[in-house]
Amino acid sequence: VAAISLLVGGIGIMNIMLVSVTERTREIGIRLAIGALESQVLTQFLVEAVALSLFGGITGIVLGLSLGFGAVTLLKVPFVFSPMMVAVAFLFSAAIGMIFGYFPARRAAQLNPIEALRHE
Repeated sequence: VAAISLLVGGIGIMNIMLVSVTERTREIGIRLAIGALESQVLTQFLVEAVALSLFGGITGIVLGLSLGFGAVTLLKVPFVFSPMMVAVAFLFSAAIGMIFGYFPARRAAQLNPIEALRHE
């Protein structure tokens, strides 16, 4: 279930980033035309994808801990907090953003500046 959820979340991130690249084609073309390197454009979109996934990861961690604490309070069992599991979840969230954000970022970096400037 968790793997399917990560896959669906990753596809969602990829779709959001593809829309972002399409909407910002002119901006990317201008950046490339005035001398930005492909690696700089790639890095820009990868950072954006990772930030998006980390925001979702932090939201999920806070929501999960809150619901878990609420459930153990109702059930009157001890609440066990594991910082290691929170760190793993945080890193996994960043990795999903990096993996699924790579394709849209590569697409943005490989745009032809002339064609991008013609885009409306």
